[in-house]
Amino acid sequence: MTTTEMTSVAGYEDLDRLLALMTGDEKHGPAATSTLDALWVLYDRVLRVSPGTVDAPGRDRFLLSKGHGPMAYYAVLAAKGFLAEETLPGFGSYDSPLGHHPDRTLIPGVEIGSGSLGHGLPLAVGSVLGLRAQGLTDPRVWVLIGDAELDEGSNHEALAYAGPAGLDQLHTLVIDNASATYGWPGGIASRFEAAGWSAETVDGRDHEALYAAFTAPHAGRPRAVVARVEPKS
Repeated sequence: MTTTEMTSVAGYEDLDRLLALMTGDEKHGPAATSTLDALWVLYDRVLRVSPGTVDAPGRDRFLLSKGHGPMAYYAVLAAKGFLAEETLPGFGSYDSPLGHHPDRTLIPGVEIGSGSLGHGLPLAVGSVLGLRAQGLTDPRVWVLIGDAELDEGSNHEALAYAGPAGLDQLHTLVIDNASATYGWPGGIASRFEAAGWSAETVDGRDHEALYAAFTAPHAGRPRAVVARVEPKS
C-alpha cells in the first residue's frame, strides 16, 4: 500500500459537531480536545490505512496510548468512515462500543485497547519488531502519548531502546499540555534526541507544521514529534 486509501465522510469543520454528539459522562475533556488537531492531520494526510484496509498487512498502525478521553479519536474515526456517526451519541453507555477507553475488539481500525498509561510506546516498539520479523519494512507505526506518560519507567525503557536499535518505522507523537510531573531539562524533544531519535517540537494546533513534522525524513532513526497545546487547566 503506497498511497493513502481514505474515504472522507466528513471534514475538519465537522469535528466540533461530531464531538457534541458524544454526551456521555466524559471525565477527561482536556485529554480529548488536546489531541484533536494532531489526530486529524494524521488520519487526513499521513496514515496509510482506511476502513477497507484495517486488516491489511501493509497498513500503517496507529496506537492511542493516551486512551483516556478518546472523544477526539472517535470523532476522527467517524469522520473518516471507520465507525458510523450514529454510534457517537451512545458514547460511554452500557451497550455502546465507544467506551471511556478504546476497545480494539469493538471498533474497526483500533489497534490496541488502551487507558493504562505507559503501555503504548512499548507496544509500538514491539509492533515494529514484529513487522520486521515478518519482513514488513514499509508499514509505519505511530503512537500517541501524553507528556505525563513520560514519567512512566516503561516509556523510558522503550525510548532508550528504540533509538540505538534504529527503529525508523516507529513514530511517536507526544501531546504536550504541560501536565507532566517531572519534565526534562531542555524540553521533551531533547530527551528523545539524547536517545538517538530524530525529534521536533511544533505548535499542536498548526496543521501545516504538524504535517511537515510528521513527514520529515529520518533515515535510520525513530521519529518523535512533540505537539504543544494550551496547558491543561
